[in-house]
Amino acid sequence: MAQQQEKRNVISKLYHWFVDGLQRTVFMGVQYTFPKRFVSPLGYLGTLTGMVFLVLGITGGLLMIYYQPTLAGCGNLTCAFASVQRINNDVPYGWLLRNIHYTASNAMVLLAVLHLYYQYFSGRFKIKNEVLWVTGIILGIITGVEAYSGYDLIFNQRAGLAIEIGSSLANSSPIIGNTLRLATFGAGFTDFVLRLYAAHVFILPMIMLILVFIHFPRYLVFDLPIISVVVGAIFMIAGIFPVQLSTPYSPSNPSLTIPEWYLTAIYALLRTEYDRFVMGALMPGLLFIMALVIPFVDTSKKMNWRERPFFTALGVTSIGQIIVTTAWGFYINPNTSLPTLERLLVPPQLYFGSMILITLISFVGTYAFLRYIKAKERIRRAAPSSGPILSRKWTGLVFLALVFSQVALNGLAFLAVQQGLRNMVLFDVGSILVVFGVIVHLYRYSQNLPF
Repeated sequence: MAQQQEKRNVISKLYHWFVDGLQRTVFMGVQYTFPKRFVSPLGYLGTLTGMVFLVLGITGGLLMIYYQPTLAGCGNLTCAFASVQRINNDVPYGWLLRNIHYTASNAMVLLAVLHLYYQYFSGRFKIKNEVLWVTGIILGIITGVEAYSGYDLIFNQRAGLAIEIGSSLANSSPIIGNTLRLATFGAGFTDFVLRLYAAHVFILPMIMLILVFIHFPRYLVFDLPIISVVVGAIFMIAGIFPVQLSTPYSPSNPSLTIPEWYLTAIYALLRTEYDRFVMGALMPGLLFIMALVIPFVDTSKKMNWRERPFFTALGVTSIGQIIVTTAWGFYINPNTSLPTLERLLVPPQLYFGSMILITLISFVGTYAFLRYIKAKERIRRAAPSSGPILSRKWTGLVFLALVFSQVALNGLAFLAVQQGLRNMVLFDVGSILVVFGVIVHLYRYSQNLPF
């Protein structure tokens, strides 16, 4: 008994030493909330984006050990491509790290966009000051640039296309074009790898961390089940859609490729063959400037999207524009007898015509829908509150079923590892994390049920 008491005292002293030491740090200036019941994740999509950023930092740091940011010295292949190929095929669990890192980068871009639109439509940006909104927009831009610089490092055919586009776009900038291209991409492919590597692993993450300290509010929600589900979903998607290595970049390769989905809108603009700077920089820049000034224009005290018809219609229209322009980026003329440049041409009349059409449909349609909703609310009567979805008995049965499925999933994951089924391993591990999140949530839900 005396020994146990002594151990408790040592643990207690260690705990208090650690907590007291944190009192003077920035981490204790933030108030963390760990919900005891389900809270909609829409309100803390920013925190979830930060969690995915942490996953990217861990996996990216481990990938750095084996990646070589050089082109020459690896035979017929560039060292950049050869090192990624080695990670994928030879490094123990390198394939796992690369798949998680790639899928998490796409997830972070998507979560950042969802976070922005939730803040916009809910009007929550009005509660906080404009600095948080502005830094959030800047963080969103840098997130896209960070993802762009990351997949360029592979130096496969898709990366070569993205580098050529980025370099020509920088060069098309008036007055500072040549200087900007030399600063960002260097004088050739030999220079660009090291520049993009430094930007991807150090410069851009440091800028993002600084902005995060400004952008994140003092109250952060950490809901373990939701975080587990999000990370699990990343694993599952990585297992279902594993990242491909593709072919090494070659200027003479006639195959056509498309950039990542978050860049296809700009790619489509450039393929209209109008002025590169206007299409690839000025038009997207105007869109971001419009986003930046929103809190300075939408100054009413109304927060609900139903009560802000103009800005709601504007937001829906912007989503429609993003969908249409992104879809156009995947367009390639199916006529294989045409030259490559003609196959890649996006017909400007159809392109801009579809943008105008979706603007009219989105704006007018949103206004009409809001009027319909308002009319329905006038005649709607208060409905009686419904009881719990599941009784305590059924909750217990579902809980037991989930526990058994968790055991089965662990067994399947073990078998997949034994048989070398890489994609199945990722999918099973993701499923384990998702089921764990559901089990924890179900347990919390059961605590509020009547006996």
